[in-house]
Amino acid sequence: MAEKRDYYEVLGVNKNSTPDEIKSAYRKAALKWHPDKWVNGTDAEKKTAEENFKEASEAYSVLSDENKKARYDRYGFAGMDGGSASGGGGFGGFGDFDLNDILNSVFGRGFDFGGFGNFGGGSRGGTVKQRGSNLRVKVKLNLQEIAHGTKKKIKVSKYVACTHCHGSGSEDGSTETCPTCHGRGQVVQTVNSFFGQMQTASVCPTCGGRGTVIKKKCSHCGGEGVVKGEEVIEIDIPAGVGEGMQLTVRGKGNAGPHNGVNGDLLVLIEEEPHPDFERDESTLIYNLFITIPEAILGTQAEVPTVDGKVRVKIAPGTQSGKVLRLRGKGLPVVNGYGTGDMLVNVNVWIPKKYSKKDEELLQQLAQSENFKPNPTPEEKSFFSKIKDYFN
Repeated sequence: MAEKRDYYEVLGVNKNSTPDEIKSAYRKAALKWHPDKWVNGTDAEKKTAEENFKEASEAYSVLSDENKKARYDRYGFAGMDGGSASGGGGFGGFGDFDLNDILNSVFGRGFDFGGFGNFGGGSRGGTVKQRGSNLRVKVKLNLQEIAHGTKKKIKVSKYVACTHCHGSGSEDGSTETCPTCHGRGQVVQTVNSFFGQMQTASVCPTCGGRGTVIKKKCSHCGGEGVVKGEEVIEIDIPAGVGEGMQLTVRGKGNAGPHNGVNGDLLVLIEEEPHPDFERDESTLIYNLFITIPEAILGTQAEVPTVDGKVRVKIAPGTQSGKVLRLRGKGLPVVNGYGTGDMLVNVNVWIPKKYSKKDEELLQQLAQSENFKPNPTPEEKSFFSKIKDYFN
């Protein structure tokens, strides 16, 4: 199997290219490799054109989408894995796309682009089913749910298939062949282009691409085949998700008219703030406060983690700002392997109020040479602290 080419290489753009530049590059590639242009070519040329056409369309489907592009830039092709799973909880939705939707968004509606391979879209000249619209909901998660993954049941108001007509839109179930397209679902015209004469196909305006028309509309749904309803949907949320991420639950959006294809449910993740932790992707940060005597003499401190409390050793002479790393005590890496770390930021607590006796003791300590600042070269260096942070 040939190695998959980088999406930027396929379109001849780079990571800093604007959306318009990416769209323009895809338009050139699509015009160059569209199979209609190679209809008189050899079998080898036709195959090459179709493969390049698919490759360019796949690249554009990712690079034209802000979320998909960001994930591809970060994880490469690994970030695209698992996105096409159907059913509940598929993450991201990178694996499949509608080729006709992509081409129509670039070239405008009207051209019959057909369907190629597994990229979506109907076959030429066939009838089409209307797709229901997507729904978007927000789901709040706490840190425990994010750390271990969870299932959420939510009630969604949506369009559902009409039970009276079973989604057909017909009162008595009868339909007749569309008089405009004669059952094809499309009307075809011949137009002149810079490639010569080309046939363009558009959805039949009379039947909406179904190939049939309803003789008597359903009295409950007005002939649409869908009505307002509710559904309780269970969402499988993987561990490691974060604020602003979006999950796609296939087929759980609005029902398509006339027994069409259901839309998707888009789940936007909202992360509840945690009272103890700050989050940096898969890394958790905890601020630990210790007393001056504990910093001088050393101590054992108890700190919380997502899986319970652990004890950490504070060495004698610990300075404020020291960072302790607890390996594997962070959050799972979503769409990846392993678990992040937890960083314990040690802060020496300086009291603002103290007694007369405390002041006398502090005055005595202030006279001791051992309590006068005498930092080592490493302690003076800002860069050594940064180095310690990442070790």
